[in-house]
Amino acid sequence: MATRKVAKKKPKKPTKSKKEAPKMKMVTVYIMGEAYKVPEEATIMGAIEYAGHQIKRGAGCREGFCGACATVYRLPGDYKIYSGLACTTLVEDGMWLSQLPAIPAHKPVYDIDKLKPDVTTFQKLYPEVFRCIACNTCTKACPQDLEVMDYIQAAIRGDIEQVMDLSFDCLCCGLCAIRCPSEIVQFNIGLLAKRLYGKYLSIKGKQLEKRIKEIKKHKYDKEFKELMKMKKELLKKKYYERDIE
Repeated sequence: MATRKVAKKKPKKPTKSKKEAPKMKMVTVYIMGEAYKVPEEATIMGAIEYAGHQIKRGAGCREGFCGACATVYRLPGDYKIYSGLACTTLVEDGMWLSQLPAIPAHKPVYDIDKLKPDVTTFQKLYPEVFRCIACNTCTKACPQDLEVMDYIQAAIRGDIEQVMDLSFDCLCCGLCAIRCPSEIVQFNIGLLAKRLYGKYLSIKGKQLEKRIKEIKKHKYDKEFKELMKMKKELLKKKYYERDIE
């Protein structure tokens, strides 16, 4: 009987099992009073969106610069109410939080050309600043770690330059104002001081004033029109190749 040799099949090499992705650790947070499971490493803003909410107000740069996402929250077992920016503050298990899409703030209308760069301007426009009790609550609430109370005290003394300097990095998020027992709107006072300093006290640059006059005389209109017509890539190339003094 004729026989046929059957080739033995080579045993398959055991396939390496794919490493399973580590499970995401979740925590419980309460958004507007309702409990949600969200990733442990999420920011408050990320947690709100992970929970399915669409943020229509209270979001801007998402990098801690614009101050649009002021948020207040409490933590379990802690009687204090905390504040921060939703885009930079991480969630904690058991956190109760609520966003503040806008902070009500007194802001008088004024003509900067008719103001004086001294204490009388604060007396007229923001008399409540003189109710400051130096409790430092505003400083503790500031997400930028600014010395808010110090610049309010400088405003009381009429030191425009120091108010401008200490409030320069203010985001106008309003968290200082919502915590102030004297109901002062600190960020608007800082804004006024910066305007007064820029108008009356800052050292004027001769080169800048010259360039402004040239612009007003339409010296650069042709170049502006060319730039407006340029394609994005060419515009970007010219920007990075420009001369920087």
